[in-house]
Amino acid sequence: MGSQGEALQKPHAVCIPYPAQGHVNPMLKLAKILHNKGFHITFVNTEFNHRRLLRARGHDALNGLAGFRFEAIPDGLPDSDADATQDIPSLCESTTTTCIGPFRDLLAKLNDTASSKAPPVSCIVSDGVMSFTVQAAEELGIPEVLFWTPSACGFYAYTQYVKLIDKGYTPLKDESYLTNGYLDTIIDEIPSMEGIRLRDLPSFLRTTSPDDYMIKFVLAETERAKRASAIVLNTFEDLEGDVLKQLSLFLPPIYAIGPLQFLEEQYENKGLELLGSNLWKEEPECLEWLDSKEPNSVVYVNFGSITVMTPDQLVEFAWGLANSNQTFLWIIRPDLVSGEKAILPPEFLEATKERSLMGNWCPQEKVLNHPSVGGFLTHSGWNSTLESICSGVPMICWPFFAEQQTNCWYSRTHWGIGMEIDNNVKRDEVGSLVVELMSGDKGKDMKRRAMEWKRLAQESAQSSSRQNLDKVVDQVLLSHKR
Repeated sequence: MGSQGEALQKPHAVCIPYPAQGHVNPMLKLAKILHNKGFHITFVNTEFNHRRLLRARGHDALNGLAGFRFEAIPDGLPDSDADATQDIPSLCESTTTTCIGPFRDLLAKLNDTASSKAPPVSCIVSDGVMSFTVQAAEELGIPEVLFWTPSACGFYAYTQYVKLIDKGYTPLKDESYLTNGYLDTIIDEIPSMEGIRLRDLPSFLRTTSPDDYMIKFVLAETERAKRASAIVLNTFEDLEGDVLKQLSLFLPPIYAIGPLQFLEEQYENKGLELLGSNLWKEEPECLEWLDSKEPNSVVYVNFGSITVMTPDQLVEFAWGLANSNQTFLWIIRPDLVSGEKAILPPEFLEATKERSLMGNWCPQEKVLNHPSVGGFLTHSGWNSTLESICSGVPMICWPFFAEQQTNCWYSRTHWGIGMEIDNNVKRDEVGSLVVELMSGDKGKDMKRRAMEWKRLAQESAQSSSRQNLDKVVDQVLLSHKR
């Protein structure tokens, strides 16, 4: 009975990410760290993503570990076995309106100690945009930490939507405002973001409809964030200190606890290395291919899990890479081209076969850390940006949507580690930027800056971020136990 009795005394954190790859990854890292700190973990995916994880990783990779369980709740969307990220606005609306009931039922099941063999739920760690969970935490009288997975600058920009609407910047008067230069308007009303253009703010603002769902969603989620016990962000104070200070003026206690990949390395694995979160099957062959290349010689190209492009954009990127004469590894997701298969011109494949490798998905952290990777062509998602910083790799940024635009602006103007590519992709620009990234003076300067940020990120993981994580655990997550 001893060990079971002890197990039932453990704190029990229910961790629930927003159901997209870029949200599941950091939440799983945080869950693993909490497990290493003595928490029983229940990790809650949607049924759709749970099926994808089983396909990508196999049954043995889930629920094979003491004190770390996976559960699933419906997302409220029609059933599908597609191996692709779901439509984001539909998913946001569905999780917000349908998930609270199944989530409450799951908590009740977990708290039924007779059948669950787990300790009672003592806290909830929820994605910032799954904040319907705050209601469940309030009903149970337990602390809830919201983990906003964007950058601090992206999260801060979302909190400014109210002001931007009040000032009349959005909604746009009509479609012509997308192309007539209006998006280049400089916004001076946001403290600590002086000089930012409208186009550099999270892209949901680019709507002509006053009833646009994603605007309403952002307003509701940032407002509900005020009810959390605390908010955590996967960033570090040296990188985003100014913005963190601004956020702390009007929100619950905010803690920078990143980069989580460096914090995770500080804890014993205890079998946790088997727990992965990639929803597509990884192809480790690319690491063997990289082993055969010179240091800093390969451009890594990956537009993340959500970005979609037109067939024309795909072809322009392809010929830009070909014309750069650089060696490259290009990850092309099965659903990268909107509505059809990604088909590359045979002439391009022939022209680049000696210096390129294409894949469907890869272990990105390992790729970016590989000595042969010298630059990253990215969509500027926050995980990719932070992983690039942690690897000391400079970037060419092609932001697609949401706060990727804001990450790109900060990478260019504040951190000195990125160059932006025009949304209307042209092969000549792609080619010249890739050459600049890999061998130009600006590329070398960005590499120096990236290595300096890497050093500061490592130091933060040993000091301020680690201390912040301890505070979140001791002062917030364990407060219910005392």
